[in-house]
Amino acid sequence: MVQASSSHDLASGLRVLRERNFRWFFLAQCASMLGDGMVAPALAFAILNLTGHVSDLGMVLAAGAASQVLFTLAGGVIADWLPRHALMLGSDLLRTVSQGVLAALLITGTARVWQLLVLQVVHGLAAALFMPAVPGLIQATTRPEQRQPANALRVLALSGSLVSGPAAAGVLIVTAGPGWAIAADAATFAASAACLSRVRLRHATRVRRRRFTRDLADGWREFRSRRWVWSVIATASLMNLLYAAFSVLGPAISARSFGGAGAWALISATFGAGCLGGGLIALCVRPRFPLRAGMTVMVVFACPTLALAAGLTVPTVAAAAFCGGLVMMVFNTLWETTLQQHIPATTLSRVSAYEWAGSVACQPLGLVLVAPVAGRLGLHATLWAAGALQVVVALAPLLFPEVRTLPSPAGDAVCAAPPGSV
Repeated sequence: MVQASSSHDLASGLRVLRERNFRWFFLAQCASMLGDGMVAPALAFAILNLTGHVSDLGMVLAAGAASQVLFTLAGGVIADWLPRHALMLGSDLLRTVSQGVLAALLITGTARVWQLLVLQVVHGLAAALFMPAVPGLIQATTRPEQRQPANALRVLALSGSLVSGPAAAGVLIVTAGPGWAIAADAATFAASAACLSRVRLRHATRVRRRRFTRDLADGWREFRSRRWVWSVIATASLMNLLYAAFSVLGPAISARSFGGAGAWALISATFGAGCLGGGLIALCVRPRFPLRAGMTVMVVFACPTLALAAGLTVPTVAAAAFCGGLVMMVFNTLWETTLQQHIPATTLSRVSAYEWAGSVACQPLGLVLVAPVAGRLGLHATLWAAGALQVVVALAPLLFPEVRTLPSPAGDAVCAAPPGSV
């Protein structure tokens, strides 16, 4: 059951921005996500212009994803040890440097594929330190009843970046070159670091530091003891593997059949517009069973891949991308809120690390394999197979009663830390 909120409830949800520390975190996310939205099309066409090989694009993207998977578990332990906002600030500074170097190489025309690969590994490492700390910082800077609005606002920031980022990237790629889009990303990480430096939190009782492996094992026990957590994460990992068909083959089809970077930027921006709509919906609905609702709507996430497989027109593929982005952000908001409400603060970063690492664990494999698979089966056959499997995989967690029946604990403060502590 989904209950729509009134306009009064919507206004109440926006009151989370009155929390000073959350507001600075939110502004930091707005800044860095804007640049991130420019990176995917910029990097894709930078590599295609450099070598013309889809396999090189897959390898570079896989390097960044694999680095993130490998280091995320360590990031979760560190985020439960250290002040989370300070760790995130350091991550932003590292990404400012790595993306700045990448931009300089592309702008000066001296970039080589191996250099792009190494810099994506560094970028993945920084992201691995950043992402596990996010749920804990939201938990620490908001009250329990504010967490779904807080997550929805973060989704809205991400969604806005997926609209404006690809659009700006398309203009920069055509007029100046992809290196300038990467340079803009570096600047947004610097702006994000400046915002995070304004966060002021009193430190709650932190996890007593023991051996790294012991704390890692404790996080694993918390993760595997909840079937609703690991079943959804296994599904997310497979969905990310299959989505590689769209993200890698899409630019190639755009270059061959749709006229180039402009069409892919349009499709990417429309996906972002759908994400924006999903964030707005997430502000206004309160499902009684959030995971059941989230997994059901995720079936629609296969639409962009299936539309590309069918060889439909650019406007039709863009419309499908809109629907895919919408349901993805509804699901993400419900999922993050459920984690923050049901997982204790003392282990949330480590559980989030396993959640994040698990959800992208198969992504590098998909990015590496999609080009050779498409070479054997053909572009459209590969996309058809990936889209059909996405539908099946999205519904699989509903076989577990915990996923179908886990209720929304709105207002439950059992796992909460007071705003202003981390």
